[in-house]
Amino acid sequence: MTPVKTSEAVRAKPDAVCVAAVELAREAAVVEAGGIDGQQLVGEYLGHLVEGERLVTHYFASTHPGYRGWRWAVTATRAARSKQVTIDEVVLLPGEDAIVAPEWVPWSERVQPGDLRPGDLFPTLPDDPRLEPGFTDSGGPEDVLAVVEELGLGRERVLSQFGREEAAERWYAGDFGPSAPIAQAVPYKCNSCGYWIRLADSLGQAFGACGNEMAPGDGRIVSYDYGCGAHSDIVVESVDHPAPEHAFDTTGYDELGLAVEVDITTAESPDDVLAEVAEADAVHTEVEAAAEPTSDVQVEPATVDVQVEPATVDGEVDGGGPTEG
Repeated sequence: MTPVKTSEAVRAKPDAVCVAAVELAREAAVVEAGGIDGQQLVGEYLGHLVEGERLVTHYFASTHPGYRGWRWAVTATRAARSKQVTIDEVVLLPGEDAIVAPEWVPWSERVQPGDLRPGDLFPTLPDDPRLEPGFTDSGGPEDVLAVVEELGLGRERVLSQFGREEAAERWYAGDFGPSAPIAQAVPYKCNSCGYWIRLADSLGQAFGACGNEMAPGDGRIVSYDYGCGAHSDIVVESVDHPAPEHAFDTTGYDELGLAVEVDITTAESPDDVLAEVAEADAVHTEVEAAAEPTSDVQVEPATVDVQVEPATVDGEVDGGGPTEG
């Protein structure tokens, strides 16, 4: 039998009767493991440990598949001047190679920022160093109470100096501080931006809220030296494009046919009609020549006022020739 090593020195001498009660201890371990079915769960004997005077703990290996590296610990003892050994307790303890659960952490230390969900309640510790007692109503004058309410001191607890410094350090080193990649990529800073709303209390010396919906920090607390590409001073200068010159198309013209109505009662002779047509063509040619520019420079078209008096012929047309009265 090999004694199990212990970190604490045991002054009591090993009790020979308790040390020899190995089979009694095994039977107790089998019963605790499940009776007859528990025989396969209790393995080889590992040794004993002297816990005190006439108090010895025997260890057996655990062969349970879910408890590899664990061991059965059976503590045996006897009364003074008695030879009968009794079992004090039987437990299953983890060994050096046992798989155990991680060390228990209190919920106050286990909950991290961002874990709070809708409907969850996160109680505040009574000794939270970030808070300190606030001003309570003590029957002071109305003007004093008005100032207190304006300063926001009418609360049971307010943010302490330690809480303010901790919040400022967290905000300044966060995603909306000067060390953010987006803040280092632009020369514009929030302290000169029209969308930056400075905080009202002492934290306003270094922090404010962003009011630009196009900025990544919209509705968040940003430091005075944070910056982004949505600064109010970034404007786009509009370029005035010159108006293009008028283009004249002189490569051709459209011919318009004019319908001529002839009054039978006052019809002109064929010779007079031909003369009027020739005169009208001459006028039309003269107008086109005056309107056509002589170079690429725009030329104002000349206006020619031509008034053609219709010729009056007394007589009637009969069979295409004039008749004498």
